[in-house]
Amino acid sequence: MTFQICAPARTLAADLQQRIDNKTKPQGALGRLEPLALQLGLIQQTLSPEIRRPHIMVFAGDHGAARAGISAFPQDVTWQMVENFLAGGAAINVFSRQMGLGLTVIDCGVNHEFGQRPGLVNAKLGPGTENYLEQAAMSAEQCEAALARGRELAHALAANGCNLVGFGEMGIGNTASASLLTHCLIGEGGGADLVTVTGRGTGLDDAGLVRKRELLGQALARGGRPTDPRAALAEYGGFEIAVMAGAMLGAAEKRMTLLIDGFIVTSALLVAHAITPEILDYCVFAHRSKEPGHTAQLKHFSVDPLMELDLRLGEGTGAALAFPLVQAAANFLNEMASFESASISGKDD
Repeated sequence: MTFQICAPARTLAADLQQRIDNKTKPQGALGRLEPLALQLGLIQQTLSPEIRRPHIMVFAGDHGAARAGISAFPQDVTWQMVENFLAGGAAINVFSRQMGLGLTVIDCGVNHEFGQRPGLVNAKLGPGTENYLEQAAMSAEQCEAALARGRELAHALAANGCNLVGFGEMGIGNTASASLLTHCLIGEGGGADLVTVTGRGTGLDDAGLVRKRELLGQALARGGRPTDPRAALAEYGGFEIAVMAGAMLGAAEKRMTLLIDGFIVTSALLVAHAITPEILDYCVFAHRSKEPGHTAQLKHFSVDPLMELDLRLGEGTGAALAFPLVQAAANFLNEMASFESASISGKDD
């Protein structure tokens, strides 16, 4: 499967920059909002970008390796948190309501049967991945099916009028999967040795962190360090990470703005970017996670996130919290007066 993503044309860049610079402020005075406004204009290929029907997608799945003790929480917490999402009681529900964001939860492979539920999309590829300590997490066929399903979900959002999507996840054990993917796709030369990119996840104590690193070392001893994105994803990924990577690629195909959350979401982006590098132009990085591996990921992409709040919850919470900044970038470009329209003297006038 190939993804058709075109880097945004830069034809409007000079006009966008002039419009930004001529607002009633000193040049650069709005800091990071100014290049963000430029990026939005280039993505949408307009001098007046607007955010339409913004949405958060939360991808959920279970990991076979979670039963080996790589997380501080039992695997059942995955399906219990999905129920919490559906009941409206999780942090991402609170923040999505506050920010006026649509919210959809996708069951990519949770070890639980939910039945048909409002707000839940059934994209289940199985009751969780295999235990990558013993065998590949998923087959190549499952990996391709996950990417295709994610693409379909993003295309459906675009068809419904959405042009900005934030990404979140839920899956006990998925920080371990993200650590392995980060190590494989960035490598020690990029500052992603296994110890550095393996953090405490849901709150492991010192002994638990040591055990987690030992187990991930065992996984690498079994499966090696594949650098091909699909091979790494099949070897160590989660169904939720795989479907999310496909959704990211599908969203970029539709020229949507991608609001990237923390460590696990960025591991999915590592996969998507390695498949089609042009996706990066469509990405806005919401925050710097407290998980140590996220810094290596951000360095790999040579980007600075919008916020640093020491978040490590996941669920897309960082993306939701960053959304008002994205909206503010579009708003000042569209609504703020220029020196000319406000009859204010500009510099050296």
